[in-house]
Amino acid sequence: MKERTYNKNKAHKAMYADLRLQYPNVPSALLQTIRDNAMEAIKATKFKHLPRKKPTSGLRYDKRTMTLRGHQLTLSCIGKREKLILNVPEHFKEIFETWEFRSGTLTYSKHNKQFWVRLVFETAEPPQATGKIQGIDRGLYHQAVTSDGQFFSSSKIRGVQRRYLYNRRKLQQKGTRSAKRRLKAMSGREKRFMKDTNHCVSKKLVRKPEIAVFVLEDLSSIRTQRRGKKMNKWLGSWAFYQQEQFLTYKAEALGKRVVHQDPRYTSQKCNVCKHIRRTNRHKSRFCCKNCGYQTHADLNAALNVRDDYILSSTQRGTEEQASVNAPYVSGESNLA
Repeated sequence: MKERTYNKNKAHKAMYADLRLQYPNVPSALLQTIRDNAMEAIKATKFKHLPRKKPTSGLRYDKRTMTLRGHQLTLSCIGKREKLILNVPEHFKEIFETWEFRSGTLTYSKHNKQFWVRLVFETAEPPQATGKIQGIDRGLYHQAVTSDGQFFSSSKIRGVQRRYLYNRRKLQQKGTRSAKRRLKAMSGREKRFMKDTNHCVSKKLVRKPEIAVFVLEDLSSIRTQRRGKKMNKWLGSWAFYQQEQFLTYKAEALGKRVVHQDPRYTSQKCNVCKHIRRTNRHKSRFCCKNCGYQTHADLNAALNVRDDYILSSTQRGTEEQASVNAPYVSGESNLA
């Protein structure tokens, strides 16, 4: 743009009239949507380079260009509006009946040669739940271990990942047309399997009625540390963030919370005497060298995650209360 701005109001004044003349058959609302998407892409790059946009990138719709009446969806297109009847699964019918429809996104998949509509609904926040605090330790051998002793094994996931890795290597070595077709058919299966597994685990976790707060280790920097080629590849294939996102939105829908805690020393610290030593843990066994306490290493870590959060939140509350109740200190008094 000549004005070198990503302000939507300025872009509207500069571009709208020319766009209407250039594309008279495109509805006005769709032109504004495309323009807004372009401004957001430019804002993300800060004019350092031209933003790259796929030919089949999604098209955003709002209430002016997309309407939902019951299960009938209508879309603004070039010419008359398109109408279609949605086949809504049973577990989504409550959302369609009780939540408020806000907007949607229309995308096209070149792989499946299908159009997809993603609908956005809105509802009031549920009342804040009250209950216990649960610590969750996540790892490679166990997807999740809770502080109340529930284990979610990762043996099936690791077996599926090894199988897909072996098959991909064999097909890539062949390089034939049939091998490439097979690779294309396999594309995405492993991700869909992992996504389904994370959905199942997060659903089981949030359905505990007595739990109100879930404490997770902050694993945002887990891929920045050097642990060797094999371990880094293993960690890179693990969907820790996806599992966290699923647990967060499912918990928020029930009025529960997901919080984070510093993961340092949670695997080396004894939950009973709080003694920290690297040799306390050996693989999946935890044996404190100070007091002799023995348990599963991941269970001990989950207990430490929970207790560390309770301790840190208590300390924060005490500091805030102390700052509120701090005595007022005036200047030096002249009275003797």
